[in-house]
Amino acid sequence: MKRALHYSILLLGTIIFLYPFLWMISATFKPELEIASFGLWPSQFTLSSYEQVFAKIPILRSLFNSLLVSLSITASVLFFGSMVGYSLSRLRFRGRNLMLMVILFTMMIPFQLTIIPLYILMVKLHWTDSYMALIAPGMMSGFGVLLFRQFFQAIPQSLIDAARMDGLNDVQILFKIIWPLSRPVMITVGIITFMNTWNEVLWPLIVIRDRALMTMPQTVTIFAVSGMAEAQLGVKLAAATLLALPVIIAYAIFQRYFIESMASTGLK
Repeated sequence: MKRALHYSILLLGTIIFLYPFLWMISATFKPELEIASFGLWPSQFTLSSYEQVFAKIPILRSLFNSLLVSLSITASVLFFGSMVGYSLSRLRFRGRNLMLMVILFTMMIPFQLTIIPLYILMVKLHWTDSYMALIAPGMMSGFGVLLFRQFFQAIPQSLIDAARMDGLNDVQILFKIIWPLSRPVMITVGIITFMNTWNEVLWPLIVIRDRALMTMPQTVTIFAVSGMAEAQLGVKLAAATLLALPVIIAYAIFQRYFIESMASTGLK
């Protein structure tokens, strides 16, 4: 009875959590007049909402821009974040602890406080309305550095010493020894970075005016609030579904490694 009650509560929680997403997806296939109902199964399947999205906004171009920006930032965070995390966990140098404290301090500063200085910097560098304005500010992540440091500290020092005895330097140790052992944390940092970058709206709205360079969240936001959707809820939900789909797919594929890494680093 206890086990049955336990799984019943879990099942109820799952249904409560999933229902809004399932309703959003099903509503995109309903006629406009049926969207207000709470049922998940439409009386008539229609792709009209998606057809209007593709007809009214350059959704594929925005998808390409978001993928380019998100993947570039993710690759940069994995590359540079792992180097900094390895340095802070394994190398001995003056000011190491101070550097760690500074990195932790930057995590406590709200992004909204740095928007104006960052925008002025982008203007001085003539990077507004360019991919550099979207990519450069996110190329390093304090949270990623912290995760890498915590994970690398769990790797036995004897393994690193053996690699040094074989003639490897620190860069070779990182990429030939540490990286193959760090798949969980690499996937975790990658997923978090990709999700945060993909969902960013405020910064692209500030630095991008050219429609050809707009990211998918920016395009969908403008589409939903500017009147282009003509108050049609199904069209807005279709755009929101297309926006959420890549992140949902990525997390569904890699969630096992995500949980494994968060458990192994001791972070909640």
